[in-house]
Amino acid sequence: MLLLMDTSVKRPRILLSTASNARDTGLRRTDTIGGQNYAEAIVKAGGLPYFVANLDPNLAEDYIAEARGLLLTGGADFDPEYFGQDPDMELGRVDYERDAFELALYKAAKAKGIPILGICRGLQAINIAEGGTLHQHVPTAGATAQHEQRNIDGTPSHKVTLEPDCFLAKAYGSFQIKTNSYHHQAVDAIGKDLRIVGRCSDGTVEAIEGTKKPFIVGVQWHPEMSFAKHPEHLAPFKLFMSAVKEELLVSSL
Repeated sequence: MLLLMDTSVKRPRILLSTASNARDTGLRRTDTIGGQNYAEAIVKAGGLPYFVANLDPNLAEDYIAEARGLLLTGGADFDPEYFGQDPDMELGRVDYERDAFELALYKAAKAKGIPILGICRGLQAINIAEGGTLHQHVPTAGATAQHEQRNIDGTPSHKVTLEPDCFLAKAYGSFQIKTNSYHHQAVDAIGKDLRIVGRCSDGTVEAIEGTKKPFIVGVQWHPEMSFAKHPEHLAPFKLFMSAVKEELLVSSL
């Protein structure tokens, strides 16, 4: 059973992945970009967030050594070479350095045994790391719901049905929730030691969980964009931080 938050415990350090953006105006440099709302959600759930740039994958173990949990954030498409496919006509912008570094972070976090939360692209990163594949463009895979909603403020858009016995259903207190949707890629073949625990009405995979330790959860929606106006969407972050604190307690015994 996951533990309730204990505000007397020092905030655990949570590493957040980022995007890279090469400027084409002004100073010619590459910027590291991370959404503040991810950090705000982690703080509200009891953690201490810090962002890391996409650097040499050989540094991943050293970064994870200082972390108590890993949050893989949303962003650009994954290079389909990682799951044995050629680029689809609808493939968007890819971030090669991020792909390599994020997969290294995941591998290091899993080896250390710390909890991992993936959001949107982060869910897809988890699946790819475990040998799974993606639909590179969900409309061509038969999706009928609007997975790239036009309302960009994070307002929940379509329903997701969760497996009643999964962590997320217990965290939300319901097996049916309304989520926002900002993706055109989605899980196809599920990776090793993962299970699908949430789908949209058209069958698109919306949530996954690990079947073994460490704690692993991935959601295809963006709860960090919703929780301020829709507090129920703090649930994935609370769930994640509860797992972090449980792991800390176990490791201290």
